[in-house]
Amino acid sequence: MEKITPRILILFLMILAAAFVRLIPHPPNFAPIAAMALFSGAYFNKKSFAFVVPLAAMFLTDAIIGFHSSMWIVYLSFALIVVIGMFMLKKISIKNVIVASVTASISFFIITNFGVWALGTMYPKNIAGLIECYIAAIPFIQNTLLGDLFYSGIMFGIFEFAKSKLPVLSQAKA
Repeated sequence: MEKITPRILILFLMILAAAFVRLIPHPPNFAPIAAMALFSGAYFNKKSFAFVVPLAAMFLTDAIIGFHSSMWIVYLSFALIVVIGMFMLKKISIKNVIVASVTASISFFIITNFGVWALGTMYPKNIAGLIECYIAAIPFIQNTLLGDLFYSGIMFGIFEFAKSKLPVLSQAKA
């Protein structure tokens, strides 16, 4: 059994808190989903924690919000965003967090809207239908980008500030 360090506990609680923010009324697509995944990928040294903790937190809130038949695509994109956090945020800086957040938003947009086209019945199954699907989704990417940047800024900012005040959070990788 893995020892629960103060760092692991704080990371877990921050991700859980971010997940429950999804339950508060918010504009469409302005949610902490990508921020949770990036944060996990960046700070959990143990790869299984990096994936399991945010996916479990998201699953808990989805159990309240509701599931849909293409949820697996959202979870797949979420797992990819964890990987983006692992590779793009080996060094935490404002620039790296911004670039990773934008990359996460674009990845989520591409993957989930491809899923809407491929699995749905709204668009013809040809290139024109795929393009039509992506064009129809453009209004949603603004809130996705803003939400990802906002919540990534909050989560990374709080944890980095906490690390500067509580050395125990810097000492051991989770």
